[in-house]
Amino acid sequence: MALGFRAVAGQLPGSGSGRTCRQRFVRGAVGLLSAVGITGSAMVVAAGAAPAGAAGPSTPSITNFPRQALSPHFGIHETWAASNWSGYAETGTYSGVSATWTVPTVASSTTATYSSAWIGVDGFNNSDLIQTGTEEDYYSGAAHYNAWWEILPASETALPTSYPIGAGDRMSASIYETTSTVSSGFFFRRTTEHVWDITISDTTRGWSYTTKQAYNGPGTSAEWVVEAPEVGNKIATLAHYTMTPPSGTGDFDHAGVLSTVVATGTPTYAGANLNYQNDSGVMIQNGAQVSTPGDPDVPLTAFNAAYGSALPATPAV
Repeated sequence: MALGFRAVAGQLPGSGSGRTCRQRFVRGAVGLLSAVGITGSAMVVAAGAAPAGAAGPSTPSITNFPRQALSPHFGIHETWAASNWSGYAETGTYSGVSATWTVPTVASSTTATYSSAWIGVDGFNNSDLIQTGTEEDYYSGAAHYNAWWEILPASETALPTSYPIGAGDRMSASIYETTSTVSSGFFFRRTTEHVWDITISDTTRGWSYTTKQAYNGPGTSAEWVVEAPEVGNKIATLAHYTMTPPSGTGDFDHAGVLSTVVATGTPTYAGANLNYQNDSGVMIQNGAQVSTPGDPDVPLTAFNAAYGSALPATPAV
């Protein structure tokens, strides 16, 4: 077992820019943040070799923005439509979210196409968002896969290439708020933010990565989403993706939520209680439905997702 650390001391999310995101004055004060001691750490159990086409230094800057809502779309029985999201989103008060999912396979395309699969808190009805997920893109004649975390308004922070992923890998992730806090900003205008724990693991390859980051969003939604991210200041064309989970599991599985701040230890997530009529949404691009979630399983914690407009099958119990 090897233990590695990637220092991010003094680096709080928000150093990037986002045209749809609320800019915090205190986060623009470079060098005046007092977040020393917040670090990212990664524990490797057994990391395999990077797959062909794995994302590297030439990966374009990618941002996963809040839901770009469209006018009501009356399909089968979904409740919302967006130009960049599809999946499930629950509204309420949340301090954590969790899930497992299968890394999609993306088909070749004549032009660059992009997709992300992720879990997050906020972003459904506000401009804040804390999230972690996987990137599945096709550009420069090859498929590219990588794992990442992100807190708006910054772009994705890709994991180092020593944490590779590939199509079909099973991922597990959790995000939760802790009671730890950090202060930042000018002495006459300081703000206090809670520290959140972000963990993403590739259970197929046997590695796990954790980073602790300050975040102060309102926590009014929790999501399990396939997204067409933003590249070059515009929403990208969604990659033609296929998700092939192990038999008896959903494309997204073990969806959980947390409603209390964690003081110590590992949190216990409640089942997400997914509801198609209240929580599900489809992605519409250029007037066509390009991504569709299916009905949840009986425990209401798993669903399938498919490229196109057809309703995917319900996961087996």
